[in-house]
Amino acid sequence: MAKQLDYHTIREIFTRFHEAEAEPKGELEHVNVYTLVVAVALSAQATDAGVNKATRGLFAIADTPQKMLDLGLDAVTDHIKTIGLYRNKAKNVMKMSQMLVDEYGGEVPNSRAALQSLPGVGRKTANVVLNMWWGQPAQAVDTHIFRVGNRSGIAPGKDVDAVERAVEDHIPADFQLHAHHWLILHGRYTCVARKPKCAACLIRDLCMFEDKNL
Repeated sequence: MAKQLDYHTIREIFTRFHEAEAEPKGELEHVNVYTLVVAVALSAQATDAGVNKATRGLFAIADTPQKMLDLGLDAVTDHIKTIGLYRNKAKNVMKMSQMLVDEYGGEVPNSRAALQSLPGVGRKTANVVLNMWWGQPAQAVDTHIFRVGNRSGIAPGKDVDAVERAVEDHIPADFQLHAHHWLILHGRYTCVARKPKCAACLIRDLCMFEDKNL
């Protein structure tokens, strides 16, 4: 596990991220907070591009919990069959939609605990929704953030919970809102898993990764 970078280095890293892209956005397509929850839940062990392709048609006809229930399990399953684990995910979408109708009046709740009570919604999904929709500085740690956090020394940790705490503890408050998007995008396009593009990396001189390629 990498050592922890100091505060001033981390501030410089996020200053550079901010200068390169001041308002980073998530890449999952959605039309409202309900479709955002569904999209994020579907994205587990799937790519954002794959989820977007599957949900465009679905969200065009079912953008509320009740419309999803009216569509029915078989139709929902058919729409998302190109996504990994689609049968189980379709069942969770239906259970989630039913719970939203029964317990929340068809509205998506804006607390982490309430979101995590929904079928198919874990802490990561809840944090993405809190961050993207309600502008809370919640940190959703996926494989990209886990890799970048440990490789770089920005937020090292032995598991996702430890990395989440490191992000919250060590990234300056004024960068917290967009921190997880900057880290995800950096991991998705530059600090990739197998052959990181260190030569094109804007934080290469600050990163603690020992195997920086030449």
